[in-house]
Amino acid sequence: MKNVTLKQLRYFEALARDGRFKRAADACAISQPALSMQIKELEEELGNDLFERNAREVRLTAFGESFALRVRGVLNAVEELADFARASRNQFLARLRIGIIPTVAPYLLPAIIKDLNAAFEGIQIEVRETQTSRLVQELNQGNLDFAIVALPVSEPSLTELKLFDEEFVLVRRPEDKGKPVPEREALREMRLLLLEEGHCFREQALSFCKIGSARPREVMEGSSLSTLVQMVSAGIGVTLIPEMAVPIETRSAEVSISYFPTSPPSRTIGMIWRNSTPLTKQLGEIAEVVRRSIRQMRAGD
Repeated sequence: MKNVTLKQLRYFEALARDGRFKRAADACAISQPALSMQIKELEEELGNDLFERNAREVRLTAFGESFALRVRGVLNAVEELADFARASRNQFLARLRIGIIPTVAPYLLPAIIKDLNAAFEGIQIEVRETQTSRLVQELNQGNLDFAIVALPVSEPSLTELKLFDEEFVLVRRPEDKGKPVPEREALREMRLLLLEEGHCFREQALSFCKIGSARPREVMEGSSLSTLVQMVSAGIGVTLIPEMAVPIETRSAEVSISYFPTSPPSRTIGMIWRNSTPLTKQLGEIAEVVRRSIRQMRAGD
């Protein structure tokens, strides 16, 4: 085991995660033959096969699955050592790796990045936009410093910090402006446009409408809030969007916006980070900047 390197462990984890050499090689920014060679050398050093290979994909052997659990612990420890060094040198704010969900990113990210750059001169910000499940995975892998998501996440390994609450609004055709807002039971009978599976906002909308397994006739899917609003503008159905999305998404769509008079659907947006990070103090400072940015943005609406 003395010849096993951290680079090999990172390559192994990428292949275990992605299941294909090309995809893993792209993620690691190396060639596919170089990745294959590193994995082969790792297996020879261990004296065990880590993967079962076929023409299209690879899968972990029983030994590989057990090895993967231990590799994650090693890589986590290495990331925490790097974080500890950054924090002790007070260089944390030289680089900030942010994760954010797609139903928040277009509306908050410009203001947040502007204010972080103003608050911390010379900061290098890296952004990863994807769904919550992926952000949680990348946080636990040490690839992100924190993420902005809808709470709760209820992941034991992560700390959650609330930023703000916001309501959902109903988006309808322009001719529906001024009409009574339907009760949630009535929404179930309409053609409801939702984000595709995997988005937490979809599940929140379904929960509000008390829809468990919606029939295809009732629900249509889109890949983004922009798509949903444009579909409503075309007369296809109705949808729900978060209040923060209204100014941007209604600029180029002929729709009407209605607020629910009682018991409106809502969500809580917050930050999450690893419990084990030594950067908790610095992340608290970041959270204050983010909160201030959000307050200023909402006050200007």
